[in-house]
Amino acid sequence: MKLMPADSTPTTVAVKRAAARRSATNSAGSNTSMDAAPSAPGVASISDLSAKLSVYLSESDLKKVREAYRFSDEMHLGQMRKSGEPYISHPIAVAEICADWKLDAQAIMAALLHDVMEDQDVKKEELIERFGAPVASLVDGLSKLDKIEFQSQVEAQAENFRKMLLAMARDVRVILVKLADRLHNMRTLDFMAPEKKRRIARETMEVYVPIAHRLGLNNIYRELQDLSFAHLHPLRYRTIAKAVKAARGNRREVVSKILESVKNTLAAAGLEVQVYGREKTLYGIYRKMRNKHLSFSQVLDVYGFRIVVDSFANCYVALGTLHALYKPMPGKFKDYIAIPKLNGYQSLHTTLIGPYGTPVEFQIRTQEMHRVAESGVAAHWLYKSGDDSMTDLQQRTHAWLQSLLDIQKQTGDSAEFLEHVKVDLFPDSVYVFTPKSKIIALPRGATALDFAYTIHTDVGDQAIAVKINHEQAPLRSELRNGDIVEIITSPTSRPNPNWLTFVRTGKARSAIRHHLRTINLAESTELGRRLLNQALITLKLDPELLPQLAERLLNESSAKSMDELYADIGVGKRMAALVARHILGLVENDAGAAPSVTPQGDIIQSKPAPVVIYGNEGTSVQLAPCCMPIPGDGLQGQLRRDQGLIVHALDCDQAKRNRAKEPDRWIDVVWGQELNRRFDCRIMILVKNERGMLARIAAEIGESDANISYVAMDNGKDETMPITQLKFTIQVEDRVHLARLMRNIRRIPNVARIMRERG
Repeated sequence: MKLMPADSTPTTVAVKRAAARRSATNSAGSNTSMDAAPSAPGVASISDLSAKLSVYLSESDLKKVREAYRFSDEMHLGQMRKSGEPYISHPIAVAEICADWKLDAQAIMAALLHDVMEDQDVKKEELIERFGAPVASLVDGLSKLDKIEFQSQVEAQAENFRKMLLAMARDVRVILVKLADRLHNMRTLDFMAPEKKRRIARETMEVYVPIAHRLGLNNIYRELQDLSFAHLHPLRYRTIAKAVKAARGNRREVVSKILESVKNTLAAAGLEVQVYGREKTLYGIYRKMRNKHLSFSQVLDVYGFRIVVDSFANCYVALGTLHALYKPMPGKFKDYIAIPKLNGYQSLHTTLIGPYGTPVEFQIRTQEMHRVAESGVAAHWLYKSGDDSMTDLQQRTHAWLQSLLDIQKQTGDSAEFLEHVKVDLFPDSVYVFTPKSKIIALPRGATALDFAYTIHTDVGDQAIAVKINHEQAPLRSELRNGDIVEIITSPTSRPNPNWLTFVRTGKARSAIRHHLRTINLAESTELGRRLLNQALITLKLDPELLPQLAERLLNESSAKSMDELYADIGVGKRMAALVARHILGLVENDAGAAPSVTPQGDIIQSKPAPVVIYGNEGTSVQLAPCCMPIPGDGLQGQLRRDQGLIVHALDCDQAKRNRAKEPDRWIDVVWGQELNRRFDCRIMILVKNERGMLARIAAEIGESDANISYVAMDNGKDETMPITQLKFTIQVEDRVHLARLMRNIRRIPNVARIMRERG
């Protein structure tokens, strides 16, 4: 990406807007006072916002907010929303949502000003001068990078998210204002074109909904989920909404009976409680139907109850009382008070069998827990009581925000950063223990290696084994609730590219990729240089031209050096063929000549020269484990992002499937002439199950000058005689060596069949 040239016109848009505002005020006589009611169509009122703010802001803060409103109103004068409303109505609505959380004056000012940089070309320096650096930083964090050119819409979106999330890591108010902005946009999405509605709804579901959940903003989380669902799947939404409305009438008697019984029973136990009926969200019902393949009539827990008690101890008293009233369903009790969720959520959850055999979920919590459950991290502003009830939540939020900064340091580009962050935005968690009984929360599906990286990056990098519940286990073992996990490390251990196939957390993934990039930089750079030189030769260009074109090439590719460009090619982030064609364009522009083309408009070029490999290139060139190619096999190579060149045999079935999906990432590869090492391959042998067969075959492999690195046995039954299947991974020099070995084994009596195994 590159910066576009700045506007050289000395008269700024802000000055023009101010002049237009003064002209409009003189002609229409409109009032810009903060508390003014609309005097004419097209003038938005902020009387509701004013009423909300006057409850908790001082007069001096209100004065600052009024100034921000007037400036925003002036900047957005004449700008209209798709609904036909004046644009200023949107910032006012966003500020009202923030006021409901009782955010401070700076956040409210940022909410009112959040679009002036993006839409009206107001500079950050002007905001600093008028409203101070903190407000300007908040607005800057909320503004998209519209003045930068990106290669694609995906890259632009990813870079904007990275900017916003890093601003959030420095000040969580950025994301609170952004979520308020997104909520109001989703509420008014009906006026957008269908395709844009779907794109915004999908973006909301994938990024903003998980962030709202991660920060404990459950009210916004649920509303954004349902609004996204309504625009992504309108027919399904309407169908489920209609079914819920019908069920509401059918089940009213059951719900009323349960509500009355619960209130009376808890009152008889001497508990002061508040009982609320709770209806499952439409998206929650849809997700349960889809995941568990249920019809609507089979989703029995559409309704639930929330019980708010006056003290921590009474949560458990109320639980016991309810279990005495209705029978609990086995396996449906969760104690999120003893072990809170990642976002700080605390409650007791239990599902009971109510009247008529209907399962009913109950959530039991204190008033403080209820505040956090509904408002999450925003409860810090909502209820500043001076106690320590929010400390744990704030620490968890700070730890997550810090992890964003850690991922940013180790991540190559914005798309990769967004990928890592999405991985971490998971609502479901598992809770495991260190040997010293410290609780560690991880996303569901996390492995022992994820645990290691959660403890510390160095622990993950040097991990060699793990003990789960005091028993040895592989690093890829998936963790379960309650596991006691101990990581065994070695100073000589280093991350393996295969680890990327099973780690679950963004921190682990980014740390492994960062290590592979930095440690294997020399190998990747050399491979990238070879790939680019061969691509240039294919286009009949001399690689010696590169130094002359380096500066222009780097400016247009956003790489900092030629070595970085080579390394990006070597790890698969850039395609050598595309870079070579770009260089061809630079050369032809300098020469003033057009490239040779076919009648169809394609550039005429010869077939690319194959890449020569020797098997000792290091981790920048890996032999695919699916087909285990050996010298003598035909080869093809796949450039995979951050893993370099993966070499497959020509007849590999997996390679054929992958090549059909991404043909541009495949290149021709050939073996070099002098290969001074041995290569792994797999063979499978069917033998009659007689004493000493394994020993005889192993001896023959040794006499054939091959080495055994792995062996496995699988007994099976033939109709007439017992047969044993032996699987070996052996090390051979080439196909000729393998063929000689297989002939020797085939001569052994009672060997029924031998074959090389692929896949």
